[in-house]
Amino acid sequence: MPPNLTGYYCFVSQKNMEDYLQALNINMALRKIALLLKPDKEIDHQGNHMTVKTLSTFRNYVLEFEVGVEFEEDLRMVDGRKCQTIVTWEEEQLVCVQKGEVPNRGWRHWLEGEMLHLSLWSQGNDQESKMFISI
Repeated sequence: MPPNLTGYYCFVSQKNMEDYLQALNINMALRKIALLLKPDKEIDHQGNHMTVKTLSTFRNYVLEFEVGVEFEEDLRMVDGRKCQTIVTWEEEQLVCVQKGEVPNRGWRHWLEGEMLHLSLWSQGNDQESKMFISI
């Protein structure tokens, strides 16, 4: 049974984020702003329904979905794109696959102790970008 991810998680650190943003063709000015942010995560996990809020001083992003059900995700406020998204469980990891303009794009959340991990990837990005946030 997958873990319940409900909680508020505070930013700890990130690595390779600029590489990830470059792979998404985010312009340099926006990349510099994004690298200064220390986003927190607030997750409400009720059965198969999840709301994941990414919270920062610059802008917030709310993703609401049913696990296992594909939906159109509007990422215009993030990188100007839309994509078809599906989020599923792979054992104890929540895995997102985003199909659209940028191939091989997605993310993965998992818990280690009280720390929530986020790994992001996209085509053109040789290394996964990682963000660490703790409860």
